[in-house]
Amino acid sequence: MPKAKLKRTAGKRRDSRGDQRRRKIFKSLHDCILAQGYVKTTLADIAAGADMSASHLLYYFNGKEAILEQYFANVSVRFLEKIEEFSHQEPLEQIHSLTDFWFRGEAGAVKEIGFMLECFGAAVNDDVLKVTKADFDTRCKAYLANIFDDCPGIFMSSSKDAAEIVYGLMIGLRSAVYFDSDIDLEDAHRLFLGSTLRMGGLD
Repeated sequence: MPKAKLKRTAGKRRDSRGDQRRRKIFKSLHDCILAQGYVKTTLADIAAGADMSASHLLYYFNGKEAILEQYFANVSVRFLEKIEEFSHQEPLEQIHSLTDFWFRGEAGAVKEIGFMLECFGAAVNDDVLKVTKADFDTRCKAYLANIFDDCPGIFMSSSKDAAEIVYGLMIGLRSAVYFDSDIDLEDAHRLFLGSTLRMGGLD
């Protein structure tokens, strides 16, 4: 009996250590991408940031793409969980909460949004990332459609069409902040909020 207990405890300890190392690898990937982008990030960069050798890192992940695929899946889930926390609110409040989260989030959320947008670009040529992004898109649009279902009147012919346009606006404006010097987060916040409220007949 004591031996069996010892084995189970050791197993748990090994799993816990492995989880900690994976988290360090994810954080290193995240930091590298924010600093220099995914394309310029090498496996050696990620390993150095996680305080391990590249060969040691390969014990946990089969290359840079595998790390990104798993981490993107994790971040997508966290984003969706955060957004779905607003679902108990009335449509007007939900739109305000979503707008604030996407365009006025805490520093950590802003960085994660930047990371997400980088992943969106990488998903064009990665089938695993593409599946994760498609699921993220579908669930975000379903969430938006539910908001429009409860709005007093929508500009479009259906809540699904309204969700499609508003989702495109959300991603487009958030991306524009990174590339267009004529628009900042406050501008994007104002444009998204005003457009979405009008789309739902809430302005």
